[in-house]
Amino acid sequence: MKPGTSRDIRTANRYEVLRQIIAHSPTSRPELAAATGLSLPTVATLVGELLDLGMLTEVGFEESAGGRPRGLVAVNASGGALIGVDLAETYVRVELFDLALNVLARADEDMPPGRTRPDQVVAQVAAAVDSVVARAGVEGSRVLGTGISVPGQVDRDRGVAEYAANWGWHDVPLLDLLAEHISHPLYLDNPLRASVVAELWFGAARGREDAVVVNLGTGVGAGLALGGRLHRGVSNSAGEWGHTTLVLDGRPCHCGDRGCVEAYVGAPGIMRNLRELSPDSPLLHPGDQTASIDALARAAADGDPVALDVVRATARHLGPAIADLVNLLNPEVVVLSSWVAAALGEPLLTEVRAAVERHALRRPFTATEIVLSPIPTDPVCLGAATFALEGALQPAGPGRRTGSGPGPRTAPARSRT
Repeated sequence: MKPGTSRDIRTANRYEVLRQIIAHSPTSRPELAAATGLSLPTVATLVGELLDLGMLTEVGFEESAGGRPRGLVAVNASGGALIGVDLAETYVRVELFDLALNVLARADEDMPPGRTRPDQVVAQVAAAVDSVVARAGVEGSRVLGTGISVPGQVDRDRGVAEYAANWGWHDVPLLDLLAEHISHPLYLDNPLRASVVAELWFGAARGREDAVVVNLGTGVGAGLALGGRLHRGVSNSAGEWGHTTLVLDGRPCHCGDRGCVEAYVGAPGIMRNLRELSPDSPLLHPGDQTASIDALARAAADGDPVALDVVRATARHLGPAIADLVNLLNPEVVVLSSWVAAALGEPLLTEVRAAVERHALRRPFTATEIVLSPIPTDPVCLGAATFALEGALQPAGPGRRTGSGPGPRTAPARSRT
């Protein structure tokens, strides 16, 4: 959020106070003032507003040195529910959270090949959202909102998926389409932003000022946290590092260019690395990215020489690309996230660290940790849920749509696919 008007600033402050309480619950008002840099009267006012909204509860007192006992507040976990949707090229994952961001229910489905038209994807997402609400036994009125992460370029203010290269989507009014099926408020962004927020709240970037979250999946990107806050860029497009040129006139990329980082270290690129090293490898499952990466990960963990060669080949490309980020941004931490990084795990991390050290300047490299994401749940679902939480704290957040559920609505803008 970029504070502008006094209302924006108030909403941002309320959001920051709630974030601190979720991370450090229970806590006192003086502790919140120290953590956020806000004055104690401002914190007291914001806590009062959150208590009135039912998002917080008073939970007793703690002794203070030489003064009155301090009142403690905590998140009212049952005060509402949030949904996060990780809509990826090969799967749809939906998680329902309480207000303390504990997972109450999840749905995890493969994206059927050839079923990526907007109407097909919308139907699958809507069904998965209905499924988690039913499994958790939550009344629909308690759901404060759903955050949806969609790959590619996103106009969050209009709720439009502007460009998703792997699906051939252009200007798809995704929130309007979803609002036909889902009745509570909806918020749209992409996985780079979602994963950064998750790491800032609960992961490896917590307490850090400058961090890079490298998403390794079908697509590849780098979410950015600068000065302790999510960095979006002027058009919400920051972090499209996967489409920077790694090899001049190299492999073709879905974006239409050649030699992009994504073409070498995204799941299809890793499958190509395997095919080039061992064309008849039983680890390769043509047309099935998940099965191929899982087989590769198991074989690498067992010390299979072909699998280890593929991991090294992937790291040889990923290392210099991350070194560019280290030299350019000088971050405290680089986090390897998303499903490919989680699957390949420590073997990939070890090779990447060595490759980055070979290519990065010594001073920024020695100041940067390179780690795997420690978040046990889906970081993108978690981050997407925080977008819904942000929206619940303001009258009309960016990208918000309040759907009416099934029933006639004004036809949304036409999409090109």
